[in-house]
Amino acid sequence: MTKFIDAKGLACPHPVLLTKKALERENEVTVIVDNEPAVENIKRLGNNLGCVLNTERKEDGTFHVHLSREEETRAATPLDINCATGPLVVAISSDRMGRGNDELGYVLIRSFILTMLSLDPLPHTVIFYNTGVKLTVKDSEVLDDLKELEKKGVAMIICGTCTNYFGISHNLGVGTISNMYDITSAMAAAGRLVVP
Repeated sequence: MTKFIDAKGLACPHPVLLTKKALERENEVTVIVDNEPAVENIKRLGNNLGCVLNTERKEDGTFHVHLSREEETRAATPLDINCATGPLVVAISSDRMGRGNDELGYVLIRSFILTMLSLDPLPHTVIFYNTGVKLTVKDSEVLDDLKELEKKGVAMIICGTCTNYFGISHNLGVGTISNMYDITSAMAAAGRLVVP
């Protein structure tokens, strides 16, 4: 029986995350979305997971993306690679992702942090420095996602020099205030270092 997911109106990465979660339990999934980037993202996920794909454009402007696969069929993805040389470390240096439009950059960093929750394996450590430390304060829009990562065992290292500079040391909601030695050591020990 096909599992239907209504992902209309949901911003990236929600349609992909819902699809991935459904495919962990079901072999046939149909996702309803209302924009072409969501279609392409779901198709890419389906290809990575070894799914057979079929996309229908409906008269109401929505797209129905059908994914099906054999029970144990799954293609290897870059996230499946077991890096024996060290852990995955993510270093977040800004409360924005990329350069250009600040408003868009903030949307992107929120999506990036939310998407980290679906990685397998999860990062070993997430480092916050420069304006990235602002994401860890109590009124941050990503605080719940960061707390969930921490609850799942992801270490959160927060640059103490940076929190002092911005005057937010007293307002942290997640992680451990640390120093440049610990930050440098974590980066140097990383098997893979991701800097969004």
